[in-house]
Amino acid sequence: MTGHGTPDRIAEAAARTAAEESARVVSTLIRMTGDFALAEDCLQDALTKALRDWPKTGVPNNPGAWITTVAKNRAIDLLRRASAESRAVQRLAREPAETQRELDNGDERDAVVADDRLTLIFTCCHPALTMDARVALTLRTVAGLTTAEIAHAFLVAEPTMEKRLVRTRARIRNTGIPYRVPSPDRMRERRDGVLAVLYLLFTAGYGAATGQSVLRRPLLDDAIRLTRLLVELMPDDPEARGLLALMLLQHARSTARVDSAGELVTLEQQDRGQWDAAATSEGLALLSRRPPRAGRYELQAHIAACHATATDAEHTDFARIVLLYDELCVVAPSPVVELNRAVAVAMSQGAAVGLALVDGLAARGALSGHHLLPATRADLLRRLGRLREAAREYESARQLAPTEAERRYLDRRLAEVAE
Repeated sequence: MTGHGTPDRIAEAAARTAAEESARVVSTLIRMTGDFALAEDCLQDALTKALRDWPKTGVPNNPGAWITTVAKNRAIDLLRRASAESRAVQRLAREPAETQRELDNGDERDAVVADDRLTLIFTCCHPALTMDARVALTLRTVAGLTTAEIAHAFLVAEPTMEKRLVRTRARIRNTGIPYRVPSPDRMRERRDGVLAVLYLLFTAGYGAATGQSVLRRPLLDDAIRLTRLLVELMPDDPEARGLLALMLLQHARSTARVDSAGELVTLEQQDRGQWDAAATSEGLALLSRRPPRAGRYELQAHIAACHATATDAEHTDFARIVLLYDELCVVAPSPVVELNRAVAVAMSQGAAVGLALVDGLAARGALSGHHLLPATRADLLRRLGRLREAAREYESARQLAPTEAERRYLDRRLAEVAE
């Protein structure tokens, strides 16, 4: 045990443990019990016990192992109360040595837990569930996102999302959906859902929805690790390989996305010497020659590769990027894809042409309430010298921006055009 510390330090340690370990603990408990609601309840009980006990005993050397042990013991107690002969209790009683090894040996535990979490993703992505339900439940259970964060991503009210999650857990329980990775012949039917949630897990880390930071590195690392496992399970699947390539090529730029003061740095202004060369090389190696009908992740990875192989922003092949976005608009149409295509058009054909496309999106009401639309429009207006209009758009974007780092960036841009 470490020193007792002040109440604030104890609370901070408990909060940090909850943020870093909750998804892993829940995954382990679901593997053991097969019950989503029970797993989350036991985790909350363990965190409550930590806040009660740690001020007296000090923070344990391995808080995650402590939380897992307490949550597991709580699950055993609850199951025993429900049924002394419960099959789940017997299963738990058979594997104490395996569980203790996971807790005592960091590397071995991480490997087992990583498998647990991928198994949990496949369970959440059962075809009996709707795609929205699969994605929402996985983001809550595997990624550890709050209900409020998931509701924000789905553009629904928090109580609505909470009810949706409760119904989804009940459906898994009532239909007896098994907790396991399906056989290879059944894996294909869940592939799209698994890829979607892994991508959303990565994007949740690459662009935090709220708070002070732009990046949430634990989510980035988890998404890449789990996608590597998926590629091992499906080595010949071009979309799985494409998704891993996309993650690596984007993650390679993570360090350069913020400066030493924690301020946001746009792709155009980034120091490419800071990009992770090893991650870039690995991402490019995963991309084979693009087939006639590439999927959404392959296409996005090829777009990222255009940026990764350019010496600077000026020498980026934006004409090729526009063509790739043309294909992506067919394969996976969305307002965000159209907005990104408009930026590529602006870079290859001029800001005025790109602005016309952005204005078309705005006229349709696409991305209403999202900061990216006015931020993009402001940047194009700035390039055209229409500074008063740009200032108004920067102000609109600032009011909608989800993170403090993005708001500070928009403040800097607003100050520049105001001068």
